[in-house]
Amino acid sequence: MEQDLLDRFLRYVRVDTAAVDEADDYPSSPGQLELGRMLVAELRSLGVADAAIDDHGIVTATVPATVPDAPAIAWVAHMDTSPEASGAGVEPIVHRDYPGGDIALPGDPSKVIRVEDSPVLGKLVGTTIVTSDGTTLLGADDKAGVAVIMTAAARLMADPRIEHGRVRIVFTCDEEIGRGVDHLPPEKVGAVVAYTLDGGCEGCIETETFSADLAVVTVGGRNIHPGLATGRMVNALRIASRFVDRMPWKERAPETTSGRQGFMHPYVLEAGVASARIKILLRSFETDELARYAAELGRIADDLAAEHPGSAIDVEVTKQYRNLADGLASEPRAVALAEEAMRRAGVEPITRATRGGTDGSRLTELGLPTPNLFVGMQNFHSELEYASLDHMEKAVHVLIELAGLWAKEKA
Repeated sequence: MEQDLLDRFLRYVRVDTAAVDEADDYPSSPGQLELGRMLVAELRSLGVADAAIDDHGIVTATVPATVPDAPAIAWVAHMDTSPEASGAGVEPIVHRDYPGGDIALPGDPSKVIRVEDSPVLGKLVGTTIVTSDGTTLLGADDKAGVAVIMTAAARLMADPRIEHGRVRIVFTCDEEIGRGVDHLPPEKVGAVVAYTLDGGCEGCIETETFSADLAVVTVGGRNIHPGLATGRMVNALRIASRFVDRMPWKERAPETTSGRQGFMHPYVLEAGVASARIKILLRSFETDELARYAAELGRIADDLAAEHPGSAIDVEVTKQYRNLADGLASEPRAVALAEEAMRRAGVEPITRATRGGTDGSRLTELGLPTPNLFVGMQNFHSELEYASLDHMEKAVHVLIELAGLWAKEKA
């Protein structure tokens, strides 16, 4: 199993599936379709007859039940990778029998995975770790999840003695830009519960996420030759800079908050004299707090508009996803059986909140309870990303145990 899992993972990360934030198409990049077609072919080769990719690039398949009356469950992972670092030309490096210490990445000497910055690394001595060469991200987020699901599916298809109900397999697109389930209604999943395989630390079951909105601030200015600008120019770039400066970063920024504290995170600024645009992530475990964040941005806009006559400042807020915990209570077995599956697989379960979100946040909001399970990825969204093959293999065993436990439940 270990070699099969590794081979799959290495094959998948070499496909450039980076999401494109500003694209109108779904999926936003052609590599996601390429990987989706690859996965369909592999599933069919395993004997999964209904494996298919739809017009939106979403892959679905069904591992047939050996216990026909058992509830159907779903395993979900996303094929895209973050646009925050390049996913083109990934050259994975397999570090077998990791000796400990920092890992220098040969493609870029400035990129070093340091134990002091990633405490999990220090616990992986003697195991197999996969990194990129430092010039790209690795893509373990979430191709580790894809590889784990594919390996578990292969195991179920190869051994009819394993008791399980119908297992639905779903691979989504564009999760990293908040669009993973735009074309995935729960009825298409066809399960009583789902599990996203999109987590990091060994044993983690994420049962709570941020609630999330996106704010886009547009600033309209007035451009004119700077030699003739007195009393006439309205510099949108300057106004946008002041907007960001007035946001309460010491109290509500990712770099100054932790635990259950929310934040407002400006992450894109495109600006010139005539116009500017700021994209700001709004995140809180308390959904109602998002409205207060939006109102605060509105006050900043009003103040700056008054200070800069002739400017036009607009704040538009769109909903992204809501706290996973809000909907999980409707099916308590989802988490309880995941915890038991981990114990049976020799993994100590850790139930926790995550300072992020997954496709499961939106699926749960739509009525399909979907906690998130670990697959052993670390430092995701950066060139310092790495994956633990040992943790990925444990995740496969957890899925097998989980399918067996659900086989004993009533629909």
